[in-house]
Amino acid sequence: MTDSVEYTLSELMAVAGARELKDGQIVAVGLGLPVVAAFLAKRTHAPHMTILFELGVVDPEPVAPGVGLADPRVWHRATMLSTFADMLGTVLHRGLVDVGFLGGLEIDAYGNVNTTLLGDPKGAFRHFVGSGGANDIASLARETIIIIRHEARKLKEVISYITSPGYLSGEKSWRDAGLAGGPRRVITDKAIFGFDPESKRMRLESIHPGITLDDVLANLGFRPIVPSDLPTTEPPTAEQVRLIRQEIDPQGMYM
Repeated sequence: MTDSVEYTLSELMAVAGARELKDGQIVAVGLGLPVVAAFLAKRTHAPHMTILFELGVVDPEPVAPGVGLADPRVWHRATMLSTFADMLGTVLHRGLVDVGFLGGLEIDAYGNVNTTLLGDPKGAFRHFVGSGGANDIASLARETIIIIRHEARKLKEVISYITSPGYLSGEKSWRDAGLAGGPRRVITDKAIFGFDPESKRMRLESIHPGITLDDVLANLGFRPIVPSDLPTTEPPTAEQVRLIRQEIDPQGMYM
């Protein structure tokens, strides 16, 4: 919290994600907080950014958050209503997407994301939604941003399943696989991470207000690279909080 603006950690995550997006970019957006972050960027500093949903929707102006990206209320005034094949093939596979913005169940130290299944030490597995377009986005966007809750069971040295590749096991395996981009940021409710240019391993970039380094590390399943001087994440402004609560997600569907 700050003296002048009260905000939740979910709002801070959305604002931090919005700040990573630039005007004029083409951004493929996944469900959840990435939706809030993308529309917040579009309404503030990136009015000429193009938002793509994997099912074929381009630059909508939602009348409500809806219950998913397939909800027609989210498609309102879209500039194009097309198909998965157009978005994932015609646009993404041609290298036209600047940023893929994704969520996930688990992520490892190299930015590989699991949205397929979770396992336990006894060998039991629980299946989830799988890839959708996430694998295509992670593999072919020029860069990706991942937003995820900061818990040791979610940020792991080894994840249960690689649905969407990050840097695989490092620079060599990533290059050998012929992947186009790679993750640039991981945003959690405790910190923001980048990736070391050489090792491709996750590196702390900033810690959120009121959070300690010990708290960040205690809730990680791996040891990230920790610089000697860590800044504090810039908190949301009053206008950013107002836009989230009153215009972008007034029902708290994603928050």
